[in-house]
Amino acid sequence: MLDRVGDKWSVLVIVELASGARRFRELQRAIDGISQRMLTLTVRRLERDGLVIRTVYPTVPAQVHYRLTETGASLTHLVKALADWSLENRDGIADARQAYDAQHPENGIR
Repeated sequence: MLDRVGDKWSVLVIVELASGARRFRELQRAIDGISQRMLTLTVRRLERDGLVIRTVYPTVPAQVHYRLTETGASLTHLVKALADWSLENRDGIADARQAYDAQHPENGIR
């Protein structure tokens, strides 16, 4: 579960769904940089883990909505805190990475 909750895309999907059900394209537009394939994999994994419910409406074309389950909703405050922390600290982390890379140019960690 930590792999799923700690996954960048899963965190962003859960944050988006915390405010209510979304269609696939709405999620894709809201999450900058996510490909259709990665979003598909992410919501399927979250559905498999019991965090997201997928509802297909019999329209032409079919509409698919995603929403959090009770378990998924109970996770939102933790995931939002992680996302907020990431945003607040991203500049400092980027600076630390640059300094480390400059001091250790032979290191292949990226």
